[in-house]
Amino acid sequence: MDAAVILLATGVVLAAELFNTAIEALCDFVETRHNDKIGIIKDVAAAATGVAILAWAIVLTVELMELWPRLAALRAG
Repeated sequence: MDAAVILLATGVVLAAELFNTAIEALCDFVETRHNDKIGIIKDVAAAATGVAILAWAIVLTVELMELWPRLAALRAG
């Protein structure tokens, strides 16, 4: 179950990054000149990726905190 949660969180981060890349490419295609609104759209897309990465880091930290005592017990055991 732990590995599945980590894989799911990793998949969400990868999907968010792909969406961010697609949004940025689409914005660059639609508006080649500098546009403040396009910049805001790109910033929001990048922030969404950042939120996904933060959630991934939290999941990974929680899972490692649960795993660490088990590994220590096996080593001592």
